[in-house]
Amino acid sequence: MSELISADLVDLDLSAATKDAAARSLAERMVAAGRVTDLEGFLADVAAREAQMPTGLDGGIGIPHCRSAHVTEPTLAFGRSAAGIDFGAADGPADLIFLIAAPTGGDADHLSILSSLARQLMDEAFTGALRAAAEPARAAALIRGEQPEQQPEQQPEQQPEEEPGEEPQSGPQAASRSESESESEPESQSEPGPEADGPRSADAPASEPTAPETAPEAPAPAPFRIVAVTSCPTGIAHTYMAAESLAKAARAAEVELTVETQGSAGFQRLDPQLIAAADGVILAHDVEVRDRERFAGKPLVDVGVKAGINRPAELIAEVREKAARGPVPAADAPARPTAPMDQGAETTDGYATRLRTWLMTGVSYMVPFVAAGGLLIALAFAIGGYTVDKAPSVADHFLWTESASWAALFFQVGSTAFGFLVPVLAGFIAYGMADRPGLVPGFVGGAVALTVNAGFLGGLIAGLLAGAVVRAIQRVDVPPVLRGIMPVVVIPLLSSAAVGFLMFLVVGKPIAALQKALTGWLSGLSGANAVILGVLLGLMMCFDLGGPLNKVAYAFAVGGLANPNPGSLKVMAAVMAAGMVPPLAMALATTVRGRLFTRAERENGKAAWVLGASFITEGAIPFAAADPLRVIPSAMVGGAVTGGLSMAFGCTLRAPHGGVFVVPLIGQPLLYLLAVAAGTVVSAALVVLLKSLRAPAAGTPGTDAPAADATHPQVSTHREVTTH
Repeated sequence: MSELISADLVDLDLSAATKDAAARSLAERMVAAGRVTDLEGFLADVAAREAQMPTGLDGGIGIPHCRSAHVTEPTLAFGRSAAGIDFGAADGPADLIFLIAAPTGGDADHLSILSSLARQLMDEAFTGALRAAAEPARAAALIRGEQPEQQPEQQPEQQPEEEPGEEPQSGPQAASRSESESESEPESQSEPGPEADGPRSADAPASEPTAPETAPEAPAPAPFRIVAVTSCPTGIAHTYMAAESLAKAARAAEVELTVETQGSAGFQRLDPQLIAAADGVILAHDVEVRDRERFAGKPLVDVGVKAGINRPAELIAEVREKAARGPVPAADAPARPTAPMDQGAETTDGYATRLRTWLMTGVSYMVPFVAAGGLLIALAFAIGGYTVDKAPSVADHFLWTESASWAALFFQVGSTAFGFLVPVLAGFIAYGMADRPGLVPGFVGGAVALTVNAGFLGGLIAGLLAGAVVRAIQRVDVPPVLRGIMPVVVIPLLSSAAVGFLMFLVVGKPIAALQKALTGWLSGLSGANAVILGVLLGLMMCFDLGGPLNKVAYAFAVGGLANPNPGSLKVMAAVMAAGMVPPLAMALATTVRGRLFTRAERENGKAAWVLGASFITEGAIPFAAADPLRVIPSAMVGGAVTGGLSMAFGCTLRAPHGGVFVVPLIGQPLLYLLAVAAGTVVSAALVVLLKSLRAPAAGTPGTDAPAADATHPQVSTHREVTTH
């Protein structure tokens, strides 16, 4: 097994000016060392992770990192910048940059070393030694935790923490030993006896305290006990740094802390007895905490993982303050968002932001049902014609050798999958609002929406109602004897009854009437009205390239497929056509005017042909992230042209996805392709024109010339890339 880092992976004079350029410089060393197989693909994964949350940390540290299929083995590259590079930390630029690369499903031993390194980055002695290192080999040895050969004669005994010979002990292989030693520090400052109650980490248990020479006069008061969970999207760096930061703050506050790190190297579940004895809980996470219900009834502080790194003392003080207020209802634990993307998500985000997040949660879980059911239905129409919906049940009549039977099978399976759209949408909107307790009333409300013919709009309202009802129930203070059955019996029972009552007797019929009116409006679309709607949908699809507005337009179109009519089929065709334009336009622009784009953009342009043809709008994100003021308006104009033409031509589509691969299922296929081509040409021409206007100023200082973009890898994104 190769070393995690070698001298060839160290750059002590990193000259990059931006975080993208720094990642590229260090990644190129990984490629040269044979640790990364595809530079651009790996950088795309790094950029996608960076888009989720900045990786800069207080203290001048940047830790860009990711899991990637392009990594052959866990690897670390280190760069030291004299000028500093902005990685989004609150205290300014970073001068120590660690690029951490882990393969998908990486080796547990190496991932453990990476996690130990993450902990050691919280050690000022370790980072100070790296800043003082004069040779790449010395820096690599420090990171590996090896004892340098040039200092064998130094054997510090009196002041080990101040001697240079101790610096290598800060390396990842020595992490657990360092934690044990550091945890013994508070003992010398406390009264004999309570040493065993000092703070400890689940990953590195404290060493056994020396037995006191004299027994205390009276038993020491029990320490304040906290259990914590830390996790981040990749589970490599922030997870363990937050755990170490919390542990240090706990030692300073004389609090007993046990941390469960839900990271890449697996995790050891907190002992139920520890949770039962805990006085409070801290959750520092950017992904959903596994088995969150374990902490029901405990005073809870729920924040993003960076809060655990940057302000651990405040979190400990906050949980102690909550505990001082007395017992809390068991259901209060999951009342906040399950995976806040930054600290204080509920208190700092506005209601509109949270509403969008809840709705997008439902849509994201609904989309796989749309894709599976819609494509099966489209395949059924392709094989058996449009009368296949009148075929008898295949459970009663199926002939293996008849294509009509297979078409009927595909149609009936697809229709069954489509039947889950509204309940899944409602259920996971409620889940986004209230965690698992929201699932049951959400699914029930969605099913009722189908029963009263409230359709897609009914599912949206049912999900929001279910989430609101559950959150209201969770705020009720209940006797301790009932807390255990609240999530299993009481909340599902009361919330389902309440949501059912509201959907059947209060809001269901008005929503059904609105849904019927909307369906009738779509059915009657013609002429200028249809074109205007197509233009609007095209603008929405291309504004944020796979973001919330794009998903709203897509969800609107998919909702019409549940009860298809000529108008809804035209909407679906216009939405898919417009969504194909941005990546196709960028691909065309890089082909006809390659000199206006960087080498990385030209490479991305090749992939954009396939992404655009497959209706993956996110294929244009690298271009938009690098030059948004030129790319996004151009894409929107092209998308509006395509959407309007598609509606004007009367093109229809029964499949919710597939791009050019479902052209045989499109009504007016040649005119449909013409609409896509027209929007692509318009968008590409605008991009070329806008980029050409800046080309003559390439030599002018401070201009935004293409040459200046060479330091910015064009694979960076402004959001996590997902398909529709």
